[in-house]
Amino acid sequence: MKQKLSKGRKAYLFLTFAGPSMLFFFLVTVIPLIYGIYLTFTDWDGISSQVNIVGLTNYVGAFKDTAFFRALGLTVVYSAISVITINLIAFALAYVLTSGIKGQNFFRAGFFTPNLIGGLILGYVWQFLFSRVLVNLYDIIPVGIFQKSWLSSPGTAFAALIIVTTWQYSGYMLLIYISGFVGVPTDLIEAARIDGATESIITKKIRLPLMVPSIVICLFLSITRTFKVYDLNLSLTAGGPYDSTKLAAMHIYTKAFEEYRYGIGQAEALILFLVMALISLTQTYIGKKREVEM
Repeated sequence: MKQKLSKGRKAYLFLTFAGPSMLFFFLVTVIPLIYGIYLTFTDWDGISSQVNIVGLTNYVGAFKDTAFFRALGLTVVYSAISVITINLIAFALAYVLTSGIKGQNFFRAGFFTPNLIGGLILGYVWQFLFSRVLVNLYDIIPVGIFQKSWLSSPGTAFAALIIVTTWQYSGYMLLIYISGFVGVPTDLIEAARIDGATESIITKKIRLPLMVPSIVICLFLSITRTFKVYDLNLSLTAGGPYDSTKLAAMHIYTKAFEEYRYGIGQAEALILFLVMALISLTQTYIGKKREVEM
């Protein structure tokens, strides 16, 4: 018979295994969040030792900051397009790489590799490609898109940012989708094939419903990652040209650390966090509800 553990023993085991993680979580996440909320009610400039309470002044200033809401709107558009492209490409690649093609493990590792490269380095590498390599291709392939650097005009610079983001994160989401495909019972698929179902019907009626948990996770991760992107934005376009690719995180950094208006910067960061949390939780709720219905 199993020996029952006392409450004290259970608490000891819990703190032994989960205690260090909880401690670091509070030190790195919870305490800075609470302190950041406190700073939104102050006039701290990030340097001075004197801090004065100013009430809701920073929030009023944040809501009057048209540049912030322009950057926030741009972030929403960037995230929406990136999330769609990331998940469509990752899903398609996962479908191909679980079909039994030769060398599929090699391709899985290859597609995952871009996610291991830091955003700053990735941005500088692609900046070189867009500004130097593709421009020189115009002499060989005289196509309009190679005539000038993609980073020199607002439309193409924004597209470049989405392309690099998709290239970076698709491989990571690919692994999650692969686990979803692998988790689909093969007997259901074989039974459907015996009944004469096509691959498209099998994917629509069997694979997709059973892969809802993987889809929910991938959507949540891609939304949160694209909303708070900063390093790639800095190294690839630096917000240019003419602030056409300046996303919310970069605007907040500029406000807090370059203009020394830390209180407003923190207030805008909190607004960004709430918007991101609202969208992410709504998506997760809808996805989980769909999962239960399936």
